[in-house]
Amino acid sequence: MNVVRAPGRVNLIGEHIDYCGLPVFPMAIGRSVRMTFQPRANRETRLTNRDPRFPPSDFTLSDSIPPAPAGDWSNYARAAGQTLAQRFPDLWGVDALVESDLPIAAGLSSSSALLVATALAILHANSASISPLELMELLARGERYVGTAGGGMDQAIILGAQAGCASRIDFHPLRLTPTAVPAGWQFIVAQSLVHAEKSGAARQAYNERPRQCDEARRLVATRLGRPDDTTYAALLAAASVEELLDASRTLSAVLARRFRHVVTEGTRVRQAEAAMAAGELTAFGALLDASHRSLRDDYEVSCAELDQLVELAREAGAAGARLTGAGFGGSIVALCNVDRAPSVLAALRERFYAPRGVGGGDYVFTAEPSAGAEVS
Repeated sequence: MNVVRAPGRVNLIGEHIDYCGLPVFPMAIGRSVRMTFQPRANRETRLTNRDPRFPPSDFTLSDSIPPAPAGDWSNYARAAGQTLAQRFPDLWGVDALVESDLPIAAGLSSSSALLVATALAILHANSASISPLELMELLARGERYVGTAGGGMDQAIILGAQAGCASRIDFHPLRLTPTAVPAGWQFIVAQSLVHAEKSGAARQAYNERPRQCDEARRLVATRLGRPDDTTYAALLAAASVEELLDASRTLSAVLARRFRHVVTEGTRVRQAEAAMAAGELTAFGALLDASHRSLRDDYEVSCAELDQLVELAREAGAAGARLTGAGFGGSIVALCNVDRAPSVLAALRERFYAPRGVGGGDYVFTAEPSAGAEVS
């Protein structure tokens, strides 16, 4: 028997811009999906989940695996199996027991953690070798099996995180650059109690955003006299944010808001990375606040519960806070000094969770920068 551990992640800044090809700045967290597995002597893969909400599932490894019904938990495992079978012919399957302490539909990438865990289990069981960067890119494309038009952030950080660090992830080409989280910093994750299910009701709204961003990019590029396939990265390299926003004034109101979020969020990533490297907690917190305002007003992916959590965290002494993950529910991430963490946690429990009839408990917790996935 072997065990694979695939962590969840909290994206610190750079939200909804990985699919625009711009850098993001997440970290892996201590909570994870764990899969105890053993190889089989045929191509069948059988999954059992300790959580009774998720029934057993089995499928046969091939380059075209039929999906389970939309929203079924096993589709992320099937995505991994199909993707690897397309890359490695004649893979044998595994028997696997899945357990997790990652909140479900909380914007912390529990689904991608399951995808990565399944992939590593199958690779290990077959003694198949692939470079980490190739696997990150392969699984990012493969996860589209479930119907969401996401970027490559989740798979990259789950596989490539370094303990004690956040990582800037660049795309085209893919690379990870770690920055140590200062010892006196504490990140807090708080769930909104609103499920953020990208494979569920929010899928249409989620998938609409990449299309809007792409349309806005093409129109602005044309306005600036550039080919309409000019990337966001190339636009930001060639013009200032002010020039880009001025060029976006001819867009529809919705497209102008989406474009403004992408280009301003893109600049916040580098600023946040520099603030962390310099230990400038106040500056990093201000960037979190600015990111949340942009996600709320320009990208329109927040909700009343997320907004309230952000305000409560700030009032309790956090340096900054914002929604994290796709939005439409899920969680926030807040930053404070280590010595302020108990009062921020207490305030969120007393003022957000208690009035809703829950004590906070597992819904709010400190997040430590952790290592990426591994097999033991």
